[in-house]
Amino acid sequence: MHKKSYLPTKICVVCQRPFTWRKKWQQSWDDVKYCSERCRRSKPHVLKSSKTD
Repeated sequence: MHKKSYLPTKICVVCQRPFTWRKKWQQSWDDVKYCSERCRRSKPHVLKSSKTD
């Protein structure tokens, strides 16, 4: 088995653990923020403020 230490890593915004690049994220690696579906579902809900000037 190969060691894949050459793959890029990121830190999950929810659990703060490192995760590595996956082939399914090939097209959207810059947009990936969560290490798993579980973290994505448990993300903090941030209310978007809509400014009406």
